[in-house]
Amino acid sequence: MRWSAVNRKLARVSRVIDKAIEKQEMPGAVLLARMPKHGEVIEHFSRHGLAVTRPERLPMTRETVFDLASLTKPLATTTAVMLLVSDGALGLDDPVSKHLPTFSERDKDGVTLRHLLTHSSGLKPLRRFHREFLDRERKKGERWIGTPAARDFVVERVLRSGLVHEPGSAAVYGDLDFIALGAVVEAVAHQPLDAFCQARIFAPLGMRDTFFVRLGEGDPGLPDAVRRRVAATEDCPWRSRILWGEVHDPNAAVMGGVAGHAGLFSTADDVMKFALALLDVWHGRSEIWPREILREFTRRQDLPEGSDWALGWDTPTEGVSSAGRHFDRDSVGHLGFTGTSVWIDLPAEAVVVLLTNRQHTHEKKSRFELRPTVHDLVREAFQEG
Repeated sequence: MRWSAVNRKLARVSRVIDKAIEKQEMPGAVLLARMPKHGEVIEHFSRHGLAVTRPERLPMTRETVFDLASLTKPLATTTAVMLLVSDGALGLDDPVSKHLPTFSERDKDGVTLRHLLTHSSGLKPLRRFHREFLDRERKKGERWIGTPAARDFVVERVLRSGLVHEPGSAAVYGDLDFIALGAVVEAVAHQPLDAFCQARIFAPLGMRDTFFVRLGEGDPGLPDAVRRRVAATEDCPWRSRILWGEVHDPNAAVMGGVAGHAGLFSTADDVMKFALALLDVWHGRSEIWPREILREFTRRQDLPEGSDWALGWDTPTEGVSSAGRHFDRDSVGHLGFTGTSVWIDLPAEAVVVLLTNRQHTHEKKSRFELRPTVHDLVREAFQEG
């Protein structure tokens, strides 16, 4: 069988992942790869370790749902912006203040949606809003985190923020750009971000296990049967509990679980569905999204010159990319802080989805260099087989 050599080499990938679990870099992982070879397509799936170690011990499965963290940026918010551009409701070079007038404060009229999507807006990359809310809750003795008022407060603070550099002069990855983009989507679509994404992205693609988890008072959270499919994340010091079925990102939690930068949950199969839809459009086999607009979103923007950012998507940075050494320059991908990633080689139609729970109950905090190693081994298995 001609795939036997490929499968033998793919076994090396599993050994590397299992070794990382033994070294306590994460409790578990799910890998799903799709590679074309000899005119055929082969899919490789493997599961490793535990989805939950405390308060129970539950194994990883193909159906395990992960907190995707910053994969929310391309899969949800970026795609929502792309659809609104396709609808004619947004233009990439629209000033942000055209849609959110408050954003014009503090000399930000020159910041465009393209700047936000390429992390070149000049907004500060991160602010730890949850610390302010914890202080407020302690002083006033009332619930604040996760309320609509807290969400509005965070958005307002982001929109009124000053710039740390001139728009377009530097690309500095961060979350505030995408908190603002989430607010743009909601203002223009006249509905919450999670509702828009469900109706326009996840449902049409058949992504049945992809969702945000609302955390506000009165929101029921996940049914227990669904929660038990979720990979747990951090033993959170400020929430005083293991996070299991609620968003890890502190600012997304403050905002009630739905935000432009984080909050999305999904499975490896659903992330793969999204990637395959993107490839079908990019290659002209599908019209579910406009091909010309998708190609613009997946094109390196050079904003500023030399930046590797496409619109909402990262592209390989030579020599230091989490994609490893074998993904084409015309590839797109993204990482999530919780240990998630997807890389899509557009010309070669190769996809690797690697989802882990690296933040869950591990004292040892490694640099987590697993991703480029796995990507290299997967690609080499198909190149050599």
